[in-house]
This record gives sequence, C-alpha cells and structure tokens, in this order.
Amino acid sequence: MTVADAVKILDGRFFNGEDKADLEIHSACGADLMSDVMAFVKDKVVLLTGLVNPQVIRTAELLDIRVIIFVRGKRPSQDMIDMAEDSDIILAGTNLPMFLACGKIYEAGLRSGGTRRIG
Repeated sequence: MTVADAVKILDGRFFNGEDKADLEIHSACGADLMSDVMAFVKDKVVLLTGLVNPQVIRTAELLDIRVIIFVRGKRPSQDMIDMAEDSDIILAGTNLPMFLACGKIYEAGLRSGGTRRIG
C-alpha cells in the first residue's frame, strides 16, 4: 500500500509530502503514547496518532518512521510541519477516530502490525 492509498482510504488530507505519496508502507502503528511507538519496530511503517506535538516528529525521526497520519481531526502546527519537512517525514490527517482509522487500514489489506519489545 502507498501513502496515497492510505490517505485516500481514510478520506484524509496531506499537510506536507504529497509529492512523496507513492512511498510504500508495509505496516501500521496506532498509538498516542510515544513510549508505545518506541516498542514498535518495523520497516516502512505509518504511525497513526492523535498526539500533536513536536515529540511525535522527534520519535518518528529516531525510529525512521517516514509517515505520520493524525487522527480525530488533529492538525500539526506550522513548526511541526517544518520539522517534518526537514526530516523528510510525510504528515497527513483524517477526521476518523483512531479505532476506525486503524480498522480501515487493516480492512484495506495492511496486515502487518503488533509490537516487538526492545531489549
């Protein structure tokens, strides 16, 4: 699935990075706690979250997460968009709640998920 596919499935919108929307994603992580995200180690992952602060960008950067989709109609600040662009991270959003957004992504065929503890 591509980022463009995921955003379309979620009836979402891009905040930046639409020119990179053909990027493939193979797994998804839905979390509002960045400690939970840090326990999720996968390649080509999309992070779905309702947490809108710079820590989300920093966590994604640390874990090499290239795509963040904000749920529940949350919108990143311009500072966050600038941080994401500097880190080559795509930001998008949907009005759907987390549960429905994760369900729609799963229903569309993105099956890889779960967590793996580090250490």
